[in-house]
Amino acid sequence: MKLIAQNKKARHDYFIEESYEAGLQLLGSEIKSIRLGKVTVNDSFVTIKDGEAFVHNMHIAKYEFSNQFNHEETRTRKLLMHKKEIIKLFSKTREQGYTLVPLKIYLKEGLAKVEIGLAKGKKDYDKRETLKEKDQQMRLKKISNSRR
Repeated sequence: MKLIAQNKKARHDYFIEESYEAGLQLLGSEIKSIRLGKVTVNDSFVTIKDGEAFVHNMHIAKYEFSNQFNHEETRTRKLLMHKKEIIKLFSKTREQGYTLVPLKIYLKEGLAKVEIGLAKGKKDYDKRETLKEKDQQMRLKKISNSRR
């Protein structure tokens, strides 16, 4: 598994309840661009419509060696998931406060996969608590390393 892109902002802004793996329906120039690592998922989100899952605002840069049949950079892309998973996610997102967020994009056995997180939004005080905990962990790690 080769990690291509990661959405660090999602872990800061949301509590991730569950995560799911989904495939992406891509064009030829898109997969070539992903293999080069020219993809960002920071502002993207997932919606479910008519029993199908779609990812919006995922930016895949144009492949520089392709011709006039290049892809649109931020088009809506279909996610490939099992029907039961889609139904489960749809019912969860109808509850208040839940949303679907792409967490990372990676290559698995040559195929592009997206890890989707079922997320619940954090309040500002939750974000501050998370930052305090990370800061404390870093300080403890520095102290333990300096004593060695």
